[in-house]
Amino acid sequence: MSKAPGFKQVLKAVFGAIVGVQSEQQRQQDFQTTTIWPYLVAGIIAVVFFIALLLLLVNWIVSA
Repeated sequence: MSKAPGFKQVLKAVFGAIVGVQSEQQRQQDFQTTTIWPYLVAGIIAVVFFIALLLLLVNWIVSA
């Protein structure tokens, strides 16, 4: 197993998961890390940010 993932690797993996596109090499690299916590935290933050962005967009469109 490899060491904990770097910030760039975690962002790349989370963005790839959100978009639904990720290379096999990147996926293998993600599954070889020793901890899941950076991915969970980044994923939760990304989902909360996405929902907040959607709510702001809908409120802006409805109020216009």
